[in-house]
Amino acid sequence: MQKTKKPLLILILGCMTALSPFSIDMYLPAFQTIASDFNTTVAAISLSLSSYFIGLSGGQLFYGPLLDRFGRKKPLYVGLAIYILASLLCLVAKTTEGLIAWRFVQAIGGCAAGVASMAMVRDLFTMKESAKVYSLLILILGASPLLAPTIGGYLSTAFGWHSVFIVLAGMGVLLTLAIRFLLSESHQPDPTVSLKFKPIFKNYLAIIKNAQFYTYVFASSIAFSGLFVYLAGSTVIFLEHYAVNAQQYGWIFAAIAAGIIGSSQFNVLFLRRFSNEQLMLYGLCSQVLVITVFYLGTKLGIFNLVGTVAMFFLFMCCFGVISPNAGALALAPFSKNAGSASALMGFLQMGCGALASASIGILSLNQISQIVGIIACSSTIALVILIFGRREIKRQIQTNTLAGEPII
Repeated sequence: MQKTKKPLLILILGCMTALSPFSIDMYLPAFQTIASDFNTTVAAISLSLSSYFIGLSGGQLFYGPLLDRFGRKKPLYVGLAIYILASLLCLVAKTTEGLIAWRFVQAIGGCAAGVASMAMVRDLFTMKESAKVYSLLILILGASPLLAPTIGGYLSTAFGWHSVFIVLAGMGVLLTLAIRFLLSESHQPDPTVSLKFKPIFKNYLAIIKNAQFYTYVFASSIAFSGLFVYLAGSTVIFLEHYAVNAQQYGWIFAAIAAGIIGSSQFNVLFLRRFSNEQLMLYGLCSQVLVITVFYLGTKLGIFNLVGTVAMFFLFMCCFGVISPNAGALALAPFSKNAGSASALMGFLQMGCGALASASIGILSLNQISQIVGIIACSSTIALVILIFGRREIKRQIQTNTLAGEPII
């Protein structure tokens, strides 16, 4: 492993992971301006966010087999080309329907970067190293909700909402150049990987039948859905219930997001003393304890604004431990089809999260206790899945076949 190149490698992988979060968050402050230009409502423009989530979720399954068949870089080039083109087409969109459609295509292209980054970590690092790298990726990923809305707000105010999509297209170009000149191929093309529907379906089915994969992916995905519920319900909690203004909401959002960033870095230190399995279990147990106390406190009305922010912060801290270890454990059994496994993991996480967050609108939830109650249920279910699923794992895979080989 060439240490001088490792920080640059992790930085590029982090930027790949952060591309879609930036694409989601950067244009949010411009919703009202876009709605005014299109002579429509903010609610209608928000459908472009939903279309991005749909493309992000489904597109990952599309890239999995491609990453295994053609190596990591060629599908990346195709995905990023689609992303750049769709970003420019969002720029010239004249109707709400056009923006919604091109945002969907933008997500289809952009999700290639996220899937490939996860697969490349699996290619290049041992399982324990992978958890450390995922923690560093979360550090970069966690900066997205802190930086993207601020950058987007400045751009839309100073140069108009179109400038946001110019910057996103530029990010796609820079990332493509970095991958081309600074990142070597981590997985040789495998022509035995079929691109026909039936073999692809069988491949995904074989992956999801792996006890180590489904245990850690379903446990983390159900826990992850609580994060989406928080994101969907945060406006109800802070803007409506506590009546904070938009600027205060931004600071609150950033403070809570800092929890997952900080704890993910502590996870690197924890791995010196504990295994991935132990940290995954401890993280979920802690999350259930935190959210149960939070739920009981909201029912009794003992939490004010500061207490609510503090409890959500602790809740987020648990994700910083759960997420990197779950990813490392879930992908460890796969070498030949790590791309497909990474894609399936991303699809399940996004799918569970999207379904859970939709409950806020479908059930018209407007009480903190209701929202926290759903999060508590998801965390508890995740812990049950982990406890019982671990019993089905006959032989835990610990390391990569590529352990010890050069990164680039």
